[in-house]
Amino acid sequence: MKNNNILASESFSCGSRHYFLDFKLARNNSNYISITRSDSQPDGSYQRQSIIFFEEHFHVLIGSLSALFRTVAYQDEQEVTVKDLYGRNVERRPNGIKSWEPELRPREKMLEHGRDTMSNAELLAMLIGSGTPRETAVDLAGRILDSVGGNLLKLSDLELADFCRFAGMGVAKTCSILAAMELAKRMYPMLNVVPVRANGVSRAPLVPPFILA
Repeated sequence: MKNNNILASESFSCGSRHYFLDFKLARNNSNYISITRSDSQPDGSYQRQSIIFFEEHFHVLIGSLSALFRTVAYQDEQEVTVKDLYGRNVERRPNGIKSWEPELRPREKMLEHGRDTMSNAELLAMLIGSGTPRETAVDLAGRILDSVGGNLLKLSDLELADFCRFAGMGVAKTCSILAAMELAKRMYPMLNVVPVRANGVSRAPLVPPFILA
């Protein structure tokens, strides 16, 4: 089936392994879930394996997963509640952006001091939105920028698959970045700027032509 039958999608990556969870519409207008694992191969190709759950089996799938995790969680502690388990997970997480001083958080920093004070990693982190339990969005953004040597032009050349290779990056987060990059490309011809240098984007002031007239 074509991708236009995907109603919702989530994805995540772990090293060379990429996972896609798609909620799809079948030709008979019923729904089904497709879970795909795609492994990167040394020759650049991908090996994919998929499993499908049809609409009439959703309740069985959800019930089975719920029972599985509940059994594992309660193996040794029968009186532990879901709230207790969640609290323990939170305690195990490293301090995230929300634990930072307000003036250091990307969104608050932009509102307080202006967007020109933001680092590239902080701006990219705002597009990413959230990190992982082990890494903040700013740290994740920093890793992505490091992969292109901090060069924004090279960053704009990355494709969906390139971003999704980073743990914590899925289709939704990547699409936000790609959309912002595309808007920047479309905006550039409309601005009165010095041509882009080989080592990155010019830092010359962006002055609309009518102001100079």
